[in-house]
This record gives sequence, C-alpha cells and structure tokens, in this order.
Amino acid sequence: MAKKRDVIVAVVIVASFVLVVGFFGLMMIGLYSGDGEMSFSGFGDAVGVVEMFGVMTEASGRPVIDQLDHWRDNHSVRAIVIHVNSPGGEVAISQEIYDAILRVREDKPVVVSMAGVAASGGYYISCAADKVVANPGTLTGSIGVIFSFHTFKDLMEKWGISTETIKSGDLKDVGSFSRDMTEKEELMLRSVVMDTYEQFVGVVAEGRSMEKEEVYPFADGSIFTGLQAYNLGLVDTLGGLNEAVLLAAELADMGNEPSVVRPRKREQYSLMDMISTAVGGLGEKVENSVSGPRLMFLYR
Repeated sequence: MAKKRDVIVAVVIVASFVLVVGFFGLMMIGLYSGDGEMSFSGFGDAVGVVEMFGVMTEASGRPVIDQLDHWRDNHSVRAIVIHVNSPGGEVAISQEIYDAILRVREDKPVVVSMAGVAASGGYYISCAADKVVANPGTLTGSIGVIFSFHTFKDLMEKWGISTETIKSGDLKDVGSFSRDMTEKEELMLRSVVMDTYEQFVGVVAEGRSMEKEEVYPFADGSIFTGLQAYNLGLVDTLGGLNEAVLLAAELADMGNEPSVVRPRKREQYSLMDMISTAVGGLGEKVENSVSGPRLMFLYR
C-alpha cells in the first residue's frame, strides 16, 4: 500500500510540475510572439501614423505619448501624422499629449488629421501640430472646460438614506452626491474651470497664431464643421488622412510617395493577454466608479 501511495504522490507532483511549466510557457509565448514594433507600407524613410481614438483617459492617452516619444528618436520616421477621432477627455492627459507633440516638433514635422470628431480635448492636442487637416464634415471646436457631477439628495431622502461626513474644511467634500452644492463651492469650482479655460484659449491662440481676443468669440463651447473651422482659421486645410500624410511628407522633404508606418497590432493572443485585458478593464471600471468629479476638455 505504501508503494502504491508513493506512486500516486509522484504522479501528482509530476502533473503539477507540467501544469506550472505549461502555464509559464504560455506566458513567455505571449510575451515574445506575434508582436512587432511596426507595420510598414513601402520602403525607406516613412511617415508615422499614430491614432488618438475615443475619449482621452490615462489608459487611452498614455500609449499615444509613448509612441510619439519613441518615434521622435527613430530616424527612419521622418514625420508624424496624428489621426484624431476624439471628443476630448481629461484635462491632464490632453495636456500631456499636447506636450508630447511639441517635443516631437523639435526634431520632425507633425500633422494632425481630423476624422469624424476632433472636439474639445481633441482640438486642444491638434493645436500643437505644425499643420491641421480636417474633413469638411469633421466636428471640431467645442473650446471650453466642463466639470460636472451628479447629486441624489432628493432620492436619498425619499429612501431614508443619509451620508455622514467629517471633514477638515468647508470645501473638502466638494462634489458630494448627497447634498446641494454651496455658493462657496460653486465660486471655487468656477475659478478652477475658468483658469483651465484660459489655458485652453492660450493654447489655441498660440497654435493658430492669433490673439486671445480673437479666440474668445468662438471659444464658448460651440462646435463647427471642418469647413467652418477652416474659414475661422482653426484648421489649415481640408482633406483626409491621405492628404495629411502627403502634407507631412512634404514638410519633411520626402517626396510625394511616402512610405507609411503604424504601430503593429498583435495578431496572436495568449492566456496572459486575456488575463491582462480582464484585469485592466476591471481596474479602469473601478477607477472610474470610485473617483470624484473630473475636470474635462470634453464635447458632449
């Protein structure tokens, strides 16, 4: 019986070892297979195309910044086109993308190609480029800042729910969902919004070679078509992504048939990809659910 028990234990140990080795093998395969740095069209020097699609958050904006910084140091990428299809998003990440574009412009030209929507924060980052190209039907503009939050005071009272708060100062729980906003809080928040708004107007004025007084009349949150924006001087020319690539190549003295390079998207997915996606998505949902009100360059 003891011998039989030893055999069973040995089988269990071997099986566990195989499972562990197999698991880590899948991890390594996921790390090293199916994921190159770039996807090329053509040969030689190239125009790099970076996409900023969707609402700008830390999760969506950070890869754009990393790619811009990386291609800034890549001598094969002679110019960069940023393809923007975004209603904007968080103020801080919009400003970081803007700064990343300015860093690239120290070494090579940058052109923005506006897709369906390039409004608010989407327009903010566009102001950092050497040239801005919009489709005639692009929705852009929405120059302004928004800070919003929900309140459920009446609903909570109806259901007998209350919130007890101990705070170190009158403004510490600004944006609370359990009560109405006070006059002091409104004044404070308005000052924050208007300070950020002035930063936005200053960026537009600098990027479009205007005086701030010229920007204020249309910096009230209004949206414009690409054609209207062109007539207002908010974009440089009309066209699509192809025209933007050709313009970037021209600015870099590359000729009229430039090669195009994009970040390569992974074609094979491993177990670790699925785990990372699930954990990352859950983390973002948790972050969005527990965080307070956010200052936004956002078209709604």
